Amino acid sequence: MNSKSWIPVRGAQGHHSLQAHADLPAGTYEREVSKEGFFGPASFLYHPRPPTGWSAFEGPLRPRAFDLARLNAAQDCPWDSPMILHNAACEMRFWRCAVPMPALARDADGDLLLFVHAGAGDLYCDYGHLALRVGDYLYLPRGTLWRLAPSTPMAMLTIEAKNSHFTLPGRGLLGPHALFDPALLETPTMNAAFRAHQAQDDETQVRIKKRGAVSIATFPYNPLDAVGWHGDLAPARLNVSDFRPVVSHRYHLPPSVHTTFLSDRFVVCTFCPRPFETDPGAIKVPFFHNNDDYDEVIFYHEGNFFSRDNIDAGMLTLHPSGFTHGPHPKALAKMLVQDKPATDEYAVMIDTRDALEIGPGAQSVENEAYVDSWKGA
Repeated sequence: MNSKSWIPVRGAQGHHSLQAHADLPAGTYEREVSKEGFFGPASFLYHPRPPTGWSAFEGPLRPRAFDLARLNAAQDCPWDSPMILHNAACEMRFWRCAVPMPALARDADGDLLLFVHAGAGDLYCDYGHLALRVGDYLYLPRGTLWRLAPSTPMAMLTIEAKNSHFTLPGRGLLGPHALFDPALLETPTMNAAFRAHQAQDDETQVRIKKRGAVSIATFPYNPLDAVGWHGDLAPARLNVSDFRPVVSHRYHLPPSVHTTFLSDRFVVCTFCPRPFETDPGAIKVPFFHNNDDYDEVIFYHEGNFFSRDNIDAGMLTLHPSGFTHGPHPKALAKMLVQDKPATDEYAVMIDTRDALEIGPGAQSVENEAYVDSWKGA
């Protein structure tokens, strides 16, 4: 991104800080305007009032909130789960799976990422068996044959890289073991549980999703019958408790530093507990910024979501590109001084380069009053 020949503007006017996100002129609120998310050229404007203090907001760019916890129906196939958000590169669903899947699944449209919000269970796939628990990311490469067998009812956010892949972000100066050591990635094993599953050699359906349509292949046996594998492509598990966020005590880092998985047109980031900034001049909440290049989605998994008000676990917000957004008024009151040493939230953020469409699942559980929660900021 930085190889572009950006128009070489450089300047400053009026009352301003010399350091982004710190030492703001007294009585001001900072707003960042940038290119390519947080990776291109940027300017920082200082306002006497919060840039989200609208008295009314009409039209499709309004911030949206959806209470996915209200989607209570369980489905025995991921392709039947409610569509939440989607575009040409990304598809998000919220899937409740309460009983072992009667059929196997295969995603021929792209790599699939499952985030376990609630419950626990077992994955059986081409590569063996893997136990899953709350807070797990499960990466399923495109074409993998798999099924879940919950031990307690599971609720999952599913994120598909349509016609594409998931990769890991470059760590640059941080080194290859920052954020999480790749040695933590757990792959399936062909253990006793897997062999017991293979012994259930009954007629089996495989539900294959391609171009959004589901085809069914029926086998007179259980096709999870591999006896071995080797290579460098396989499903993998990573728990949010294993994620070690990058922190700075003197500077509020942008959310992009928490990038966990990359795809061609979107990123997946993980917000985990971290200490607040301790420098007196550093802001200690997310900074206001123009959301001009990416749609921003946050799924709130667990904890106290310090930059948001009246947001509970299981909710999802969408801030479409095209307007300024930032912390809620209650969070803004703690911009420079926090009343506790660290955050205690877990959340998954998906930033998409292309505009997202709202699926029927999300429309059915929208909080229409969310846009008004910034009034008086």
